[in-house]
Amino acid sequence: MAGKYKAVALAFAAVVIGGATAMAQQVGTATAVNPNSESTPPGGSTIRLTVGARVVHKERIHTSPTGSVQLLFVDQSTLNIAPNTNLLIDEFVYDPASGNGHMLTKLTQGTLQYIGGKLSHEGAVTIATPAAAIGIRGGIGTVEHSTTIGTQAFNQNGWMTITNGAGTIGTRPGFIVTIMNWNTPPGHPERITKEHVIHYIEYLSSKFTQDGGVPGLKQLDTANFACGTYSTTPCPKPPWLPTNTGENDALRIIIQSTQRATQPTPPPQIETDSFVRPR
Repeated sequence: MAGKYKAVALAFAAVVIGGATAMAQQVGTATAVNPNSESTPPGGSTIRLTVGARVVHKERIHTSPTGSVQLLFVDQSTLNIAPNTNLLIDEFVYDPASGNGHMLTKLTQGTLQYIGGKLSHEGAVTIATPAAAIGIRGGIGTVEHSTTIGTQAFNQNGWMTITNGAGTIGTRPGFIVTIMNWNTPPGHPERITKEHVIHYIEYLSSKFTQDGGVPGLKQLDTANFACGTYSTTPCPKPPWLPTNTGENDALRIIIQSTQRATQPTPPPQIETDSFVRPR
């Protein structure tokens, strides 16, 4: 009889463990995926990431040298993930009724761009790297980390606060800060160059022949410039348009998010940077 109870207990434990991934809190959706990109949910196996996939709390995302991902979170923020990037959605808490919560993403390697949603309006978003914790309030920020350069934080819009074991500084749009490691003070904010901006746009965008996981997306720009959006010539219904509602929604999100992410940031009105260091 004891052996029977033991077998039942083990079977129950297997169900609980196996169901952990299924019960994990969904915090977002993959709205664009270029191969090869993978995700590892908590307690689960690493799988190939596809458009429309659920993104859950404590999920790890990894992109290959050709992979890239765009995630849309439930607070309407987006995360663009470049090739050769490893990150963890470490914390995501959001109450739609009050708009309160917080988000913590841990970037261990690579480049990401965060585009603010409702949580960032409250200053409750942090991108953590081995060299610093970067707080983003109400804006857009690009963060890169590698073993050679440390962390570079580029403020594109809003206010960015950078903290590590050696101090804290704040920086405004149009400036980039380099942080070598956790015990070295963040560097002096430097005005971003045109070459830097172009580099990040190209690195975070889908490459030629890539479609973000949505068949036919490669033809989107050509169609828009030839008719409709940028012309008086009406556009025929594209024959490649997906019939699945989920794919339609993902395509619309990709278009809107890409347009928002690539809008130029107006240059600051004053030349001197704004930052503070603790005494």
